[in-house]
Amino acid sequence: MKFRCEREILAEALTTAGRAATSRTGTLPVLSGVRLDVAGGELTVTGTDLELTIRLTVPVHSDTDGSAVVPARLISDIVRALPAGAVEISLGDDEMAISAGRSQFSVRPLSLSDYPAQVEPDADAVTLQSSEVADALRQVVRAASTDDARAVLTGVLIAADDDGLKMVATDSYRLAVRDLPQSSMLGAGQKVLVPGRALAELQRILSGDDELRVRLGAREAVFEAGETRLTTRLIEGEYPNYRNLLPSAYPNLLTVGRDALLEALRRVKILAQDSTPVRLTLGGDTLQLTAITQDVGNAHEEIDASYDGAEMTVAFNPDYLASGIDAVEGDEVTLATMDPMKPAVLRGVGHDEYLYLLMPVRVP
Repeated sequence: MKFRCEREILAEALTTAGRAATSRTGTLPVLSGVRLDVAGGELTVTGTDLELTIRLTVPVHSDTDGSAVVPARLISDIVRALPAGAVEISLGDDEMAISAGRSQFSVRPLSLSDYPAQVEPDADAVTLQSSEVADALRQVVRAASTDDARAVLTGVLIAADDDGLKMVATDSYRLAVRDLPQSSMLGAGQKVLVPGRALAELQRILSGDDELRVRLGAREAVFEAGETRLTTRLIEGEYPNYRNLLPSAYPNLLTVGRDALLEALRRVKILAQDSTPVRLTLGGDTLQLTAITQDVGNAHEEIDASYDGAEMTVAFNPDYLASGIDAVEGDEVTLATMDPMKPAVLRGVGHDEYLYLLMPVRVP
């Protein structure tokens, strides 16, 4: 195998595929590598940890076709450190040579025969608008759990709805729900549970491509954008009935400028140390934000707002609250509450397709 490729193109391909390569000890050593396949003037780079696979193809100037597996992080670091211009890679009997300008490296490849075979998807493809999907992922994936102790909560529920799709994620402290009307990739009543990690990687891949092709199998999902393909195993299990958390009506409604709230919260958070919640005092024509950390200090800020309901003080995890405000769209947001101990719902004014539900924190 021998080929040449522009450094920036090669580095981006290695980094993207390398994000699927495993860094966990105790797994197959070959899974810490990326597979390089050169054929017909194209380089295909593949990374996998058996749960998630990312594969992409870039054009190269090839002299000799061939395949090899090399340590993912090492080759990515090497290529990014090389001077700008063309990078030449050639495979010898027991080492791979990497050079550009006056820089030369050699890396011992991993076992090609141990690298898992890639299965081609057999399901029919459904085409979606990538910009809308990327926006939905940005809003929803943030609420998925990262704790493997409850595997179903690390996934994003994608379910067929009356006139499109619904995406749902929760870590039991917050819940994000996004409707995608006129988008369809599931049959009536069908639902799948896709790992949040895979969808976070898909969100990165989707920048700039006009179409996303989706293939859903019985145990895996395949997403294709441009020359990049992401394959992930689906999560098995029953997703919690999130609809029970959503009351049909809320008696108290706060409306406030999104940017003003986000900036005020950012400042008050400085004093919300050691998991200290931020208190929101609701009432009148202002919103008061307060953080008090024992033996450290306190912060207080007041911003203009409109409020319809009973006066109350409700407290939230400041990071979760900031994440929800960041996720909603529009110039203004609403915070709908029942009482200081019931879940509250954030929405963007004029953007009813998305909601972010947040559990309050008990404070003395």
